[in-house]
Amino acid sequence: MENLNLQWRLLPTLTLLAASLFLLVFKDSAKLSHSECSLLPYNQYWLTSKRIVTPKGVISGAVEIKEGNIISIVSEEDWPRNSKTGQVVDYGEAVIMPGLIDVHAHLDDPGRTEWEGFPSGTKAAAAGGITTLIDMPLNSDPSTISTETLKLKVDAAEKRIYVDVGFWGGLVPENAYNASALEALLNAGVLGLKSFMCPSGINDFPMTNASHIKEGLSVLARYKRPLLVHAEMEKGSERHVKLEDDTLDTRSYSTYLKTRPPSWEEAAIRELLTVAKDTRTDGPAEGAHLHIVHLSDASSSLDLLMEAKTNGDSITVETCPHYLAFSAEEIPDGDTRFKCAPPIRDAANKEKLWEALMDGHIDMLSSDHSPTVPELKLLDEGNFLKAWGGISSLQFVLPVTWSYGRKYGVTLEQLASWWSERPAKLAGQVSKGAIAIGNHADLVVWEPEAEFELDNDHPVHMKHPNISAYLGRRLSGKVLATISRGNLVYKEGNHAPAACGSPILAT
Repeated sequence: MENLNLQWRLLPTLTLLAASLFLLVFKDSAKLSHSECSLLPYNQYWLTSKRIVTPKGVISGAVEIKEGNIISIVSEEDWPRNSKTGQVVDYGEAVIMPGLIDVHAHLDDPGRTEWEGFPSGTKAAAAGGITTLIDMPLNSDPSTISTETLKLKVDAAEKRIYVDVGFWGGLVPENAYNASALEALLNAGVLGLKSFMCPSGINDFPMTNASHIKEGLSVLARYKRPLLVHAEMEKGSERHVKLEDDTLDTRSYSTYLKTRPPSWEEAAIRELLTVAKDTRTDGPAEGAHLHIVHLSDASSSLDLLMEAKTNGDSITVETCPHYLAFSAEEIPDGDTRFKCAPPIRDAANKEKLWEALMDGHIDMLSSDHSPTVPELKLLDEGNFLKAWGGISSLQFVLPVTWSYGRKYGVTLEQLASWWSERPAKLAGQVSKGAIAIGNHADLVVWEPEAEFELDNDHPVHMKHPNISAYLGRRLSGKVLATISRGNLVYKEGNHAPAACGSPILAT
């Protein structure tokens, strides 16, 4: 009995000791966690540079980061009296810009991780200066069209992403007329919805029509979130090539180009605009927003979109670096790395896309990173009609945009607008997209003047580098460092030891 009483008297002391040990271990593990998440050993520090891209222009000065956020920005003349505490990382003449936000990437996780996957895809993003990815709802298996499939996606991302990742949900015929199902998906945290107006190539992600889209917009209006649309609509009578024709030269890119004419994009956008007017002020879907992904046609389709904006439709449009870098005339026979949908069009169209982007008629850029296994690209056979379509590009979009844009006079401020500010707004990320006090410390440091060969010796972090159409190019714009929420996640070829990116869910 005395032994039992002694045990009871010692219990508070033992409990206190155990708690102290737990706190000590927890404190040490927290330190270890930070060291694994970042290639920098501290939580508070300054970055200095002669070229910092802010909403007020490019300045010479310093940015102070503490516990993942930007807490101060000072010009060079104010820097000496503001640098009383903290570590300093001086990047000299290198550009410090807001981290890129890619609103259109297929990471294929879960279910098709042999195509890409969260670890490899987000490592590639970090190596390219991208600090936030919004993952598309298809090409993973299953597609993200319900709360259950969204949970699979979020669970798959946990502790396996090196940058922040958000998620679009899918609008498909199965859920389009079920408002409660769409509400549940939106309540679960998707940042908006995505639909196809032509076959997607994925069995559990069928195409939608204007009626489905109208229903989706009415639900999205209450959440003030966007609907992203792949705007191609197949017109049987307008198909320029009969696919069953045995005389076709399937290795010729011009053959593939004829199978998806610009009229497909125009037809889809005309159909969309019949419901896009609902998003106008005082319209039945006011608060919803329509976003056209990867615009390729710079003629009639673009004219329609410009008119819709003038009329007050809540609508934006993106294009991709591959439409700005390549033209149909230069694509070699059988080189299926260049196959994508909509297709890369001719050189005159490319010039019009650049003109529209520079004039502000195209709002932003995205990668449309759509990888696969090399076997599905049919690289040996070179059959453009049968090969999987998609440009593998995630790590290269910043240098590609800069390299091909310099002849048009692209500025650092425009890059920040196309790749950071406007994508942040589309995805509802108010704490991202700009170097501003209070924002997440999401930054890319890069050297615009540095040139490099994108050859087999260049370190590429995508799962299948050989399927990228950019291999063999000489580019300008070397990424030195990528900082995500204050963590230095990439530095000159090296990644942080642990994947500490955050899944982003709408609230």
